[in-house]
Amino acid sequence: MESLTFNLERKSVRDLNQFLHADANELAGQHVVVASPDGAHNIAVGVDADVSIRIDGHAGYYAGGMNKRANIVIDGSAGTGVAENMMSGKVHVRGFASNGAGASACGGLLVIDGDAGLRCGISLKGGDIVVGGSVGSFSAFMAQAGHLVICGDAGDALGDSLYEAVLYVRGEVKSLGADAQFEPMTDSDFTTLAKLLDAAGFDYDPRSFKRIASARTLYHWNADADQEY
Repeated sequence: MESLTFNLERKSVRDLNQFLHADANELAGQHVVVASPDGAHNIAVGVDADVSIRIDGHAGYYAGGMNKRANIVIDGSAGTGVAENMMSGKVHVRGFASNGAGASACGGLLVIDGDAGLRCGISLKGGDIVVGGSVGSFSAFMAQAGHLVICGDAGDALGDSLYEAVLYVRGEVKSLGADAQFEPMTDSDFTTLAKLLDAAGFDYDPRSFKRIASARTLYHWNADADQEY
């Protein structure tokens, strides 16, 4: 099927998103190219169809936000909140991602080839994120479910106030956040990690990663323990 091109020098982001919000059966199987994005915000948000979208350049805030079922490739870098609140599908950033990448994602897969900024995977709710580079401080803060794979290094307070999300880090961790701890890798971890790396297109040995999960000491407030945040 031929690609349909939306040139944002000639059409607005609203025109693009209105097209992408059409009947899912009509959009199924289509290939859409977004030309001249020039860092525009809110590109391809709220898509709920089996459609392939390629953003040919850098995207601004919230690209691919609330994605459901679509396969979105950003051939450049992405601003704050890429794939925020994603439900399913895949968003692939071939460059770098700014703050809050994959925030509150409930499902789907976010792949970032380069580095990600602060709070990557904040409040993750079941989605999977694979970062080829490093992540900034407070990544996976209050992450509730899903996985964050970091092929590079991590900044301060990684996994602060973790719930049930699991983090895998290949590089160095500057510091862990409250209630996060290193744990031994299991056979199940190696299997899960291998699948995520394969889906993201990275050829790393799962045995070179470390596992981080919640110590579960913050699940219940204990007045007698003088707990502090």
